[in-house]
Amino acid sequence: MKKPVLLGTATLALALLAGPASAGPNCTKEPRDKWLSEADMKQRIAEMGYRDIRTFKTTSGNCYEIYGYDKDGRKAEVYFDPIDARIVKAEVDD
Repeated sequence: MKKPVLLGTATLALALLAGPASAGPNCTKEPRDKWLSEADMKQRIAEMGYRDIRTFKTTSGNCYEIYGYDKDGRKAEVYFDPIDARIVKAEVDD
């Protein structure tokens, strides 16, 4: 009977530890009226060479996030600061 309890406890501990690691970044604390509009942000993203954007969204960390492809055709998940369009975090397939 001890094994299932230990296994359950270990699984819960791993899930709790993994949670913060998979969360997205925090980009800004500025109010939304200071953010670039979605249209302006999408234009800047396109100018940076990102294309075929499947998803464009606002995250709980106050970022604009996209799922699409970079200028080299690699799959990309990118978080942008909505104030100045700088890249805060990017995950690009090799």
